[in-house]
Amino acid sequence: MEPIRIAIVEDQPLARQSLSALLKTIDGLQLLMEAADGGTFLQQLAGSPQAPDIAIIDINMPGLNGMDLNELLRERYPAIKVIVLSIHSQERLISKMINAGARAYLNKNCEVNELVAAIRAVHQVGFYMNEPTMKAIQQVAGYRNKKVKNLQAIPIELTAREKEILALICKEKSNSEIAASLNLSTRTVEGHRNNLLIKIGCKNTAGLVLFAVKYGIVDVF
Repeated sequence: MEPIRIAIVEDQPLARQSLSALLKTIDGLQLLMEAADGGTFLQQLAGSPQAPDIAIIDINMPGLNGMDLNELLRERYPAIKVIVLSIHSQERLISKMINAGARAYLNKNCEVNELVAAIRAVHQVGFYMNEPTMKAIQQVAGYRNKKVKNLQAIPIELTAREKEILALICKEKSNSEIAASLNLSTRTVEGHRNNLLIKIGCKNTAGLVLFAVKYGIVDVF
């Protein structure tokens, strides 16, 4: 199996070097790039024949900060999945970064095991949301128990089965695992997943999860 290629974008040398040394000890991970700011990272990407699978980025950096870098990566390198690693824990900032396309948001004081779990989850299923992130999204969105609307602000209704499947998607279950849990065929689950993408108006699993968290379909309280 190919290793997960990682880039670190962090302006503090000690933090960057410590994270680099740590990731090099984890089986299945390959540190591909390190940069002290967003501009340098973009230059590295432009000159490299291989792009990272995941970019672990800080928010506060000189020049091109993490928020702007996340936006540019989404536009220019959509295959690179962003994990934010920051000292900031304000709910509005967490929600803003996730809504802007970041696949995970972790505090810099998180455990090593959680960072590794987040990297692997983002690579395998496209997202990682811990409890603080889910709470932040719901609190800021204020959608809990309100009329459900899709991404085009059109009211929609989800069937009980769709809610069941969406909740299991949020638990990182595969189509086959969901099928076994609900005694359905894998093809039926795939059909429900595709219908959810169309009904909600999102492009991928991460979008489904964000929608579910906003509207309280996944209970985190």
